[in-house]
Amino acid sequence: QVHLVESGGGSVQAGGSLRLSCAASSASDSTDYMGWFRQVPGKERERVAGTYLRGGGAYYADFVKGRFTVSQDYGKLTVYLEMNSLTPEDSAMYYCAAAPYRIDFINTREMTWGQGTQVTVSS
Repeated sequence: QVHLVESGGGSVQAGGSLRLSCAASSASDSTDYMGWFRQVPGKERERVAGTYLRGGGAYYADFVKGRFTVSQDYGKLTVYLEMNSLTPEDSAMYYCAAAPYRIDFINTREMTWGQGTQVTVSS
């Protein structure tokens, strides 16, 4: 079974930046498409951004377009989320997620999840 390990969360002031990383334990068809969801207590988990681990097929939620950038390094089985111009509304637990295809990621099916990393943005 493939495991996803996130890193890079933390606390930052509004307007600041953070970079999240997510490494897959092994290459697998189930993790061809990787990205990020986020969740705050009492709300549903929402899709943030994703990309094919080999590159291409990027997805961005409207609320992060122009501020967040997803990238990948297939040699390291790792995806990154560069988050700029952070606002307090971006505070959440960020979960790495993987799926066989982009359509599965979009429809939140056949997902593999990481444990999550907390991002806190103060005003």
